Amino acid sequence: MNTSGPVDQGLRLIPFRGLRYVPERVGSLAAVTSPPYDVVVRPDGLHHLESADPHNIVRLILPQADTARDRHRQAADTLDRWLAEGVIAPDPDPVLYVYEQRNDEILQRGLIGALALSPAAEGIVLPHEDVMDDVVTDRAELMRTTGAHLEPLLLTYRGDGGTPTGAGAVIDRTVLREPLLATTTEDGFRHRLWAVTDPSDRHEIETDLARNQALIADGHHRWATYLRLQREQTAPGPWDYGLVLLVDTTRHPLQVRAIHRLLRGLPVSRALKALTGHFRVQRVEGPLPRALDALAEAAAAGNAFLLAGDGAFHLVDRPDPALLARTVRADRPDAWRTLDATVLHSALLDEVWRIPDAPEHIGYIHDTAAAVEQAERLDATAVLMHPVREEVVRDLARQGVTMPRKSTSFGPKPATGLVMRSLALD
Repeated sequence: MNTSGPVDQGLRLIPFRGLRYVPERVGSLAAVTSPPYDVVVRPDGLHHLESADPHNIVRLILPQADTARDRHRQAADTLDRWLAEGVIAPDPDPVLYVYEQRNDEILQRGLIGALALSPAAEGIVLPHEDVMDDVVTDRAELMRTTGAHLEPLLLTYRGDGGTPTGAGAVIDRTVLREPLLATTTEDGFRHRLWAVTDPSDRHEIETDLARNQALIADGHHRWATYLRLQREQTAPGPWDYGLVLLVDTTRHPLQVRAIHRLLRGLPVSRALKALTGHFRVQRVEGPLPRALDALAEAAAAGNAFLLAGDGAFHLVDRPDPALLARTVRADRPDAWRTLDATVLHSALLDEVWRIPDAPEHIGYIHDTAAAVEQAERLDATAVLMHPVREEVVRDLARQGVTMPRKSTSFGPKPATGLVMRSLALD
């Protein structure tokens, strides 16, 4: 069994009738796709996607209206209209999907299906980050109102390695056939999707996955949303499953990037002044890639952050041990206590800067340049982070220890809009 956790039944991935765009009814498949909802952070990015095609998926995952209720109702009405107009249509039969993402440097393949839900205590699907309740509430209302899972989560598992067997062998055979769709998005990634229809292939996948546990790589809030909506149901049904992409990282290792913080209302000058006596602060030379190299070098020796927003870059490292002893919880493993995200939230945000972890005070931004640009435009502080190694994330998850929210960004993430799941069809 490829786990070290208390798994009783392992992963159960079932077929579903995917909702997909009808190519003849849209400008292009690439033009209707989007990154996951929480990556589309800037208004200009949202407007760019909305203008790429009138049927872009952001009109469903990030609808625009004055109130939350109106936003969710608008998304549901839009989905219903697109289905009625034939812009989106369900596949004829329930299937599992093989999904491939490729650019000049990366090849990633995995399986998209409806995964049986399980709480973390069962050790089948392991979260590694905390979530924000307001985000879960918003996503839950969107899913309730639309009756759909609009974008797959990214989950990873560890296969046996070596010669592909089980799910890996099925994937390798499947990609030799003509795909259901193929498109290239503006980030340079080529996407292909196939249907797995042979019952023997599906049985081979089922048997293999039943021996595995998964780590949530991207989509903690949506997984928490799945679980919340499942608890609301009074009988078994489609809400017992959630739309996911499963990737075997022994074959296709994911990239792990950091998620940066935008501290609204905190100018860099004030942030630096408050650090006196608590951290070492050095000004480092730009441009941004050069400054990030300095951050990587410092992070190899201990906790380190890069502050930006005033037109310069400031390396913050060597925290005062007394500050850490006073602010970081002692009842957690050393690997958790020494995380940059732990030190940032426990020592800097809570103690030194006294900034509440709420959306009006802190923004979470995946793109480094976007974080710096927004900080400079708003006279705010961008805290640039160094990524955590995947093995640290997985080891903590297996111990049942969650990291501070938005500690990691695994990728490449699946493109939103290539396949969706309607709960009414299951």
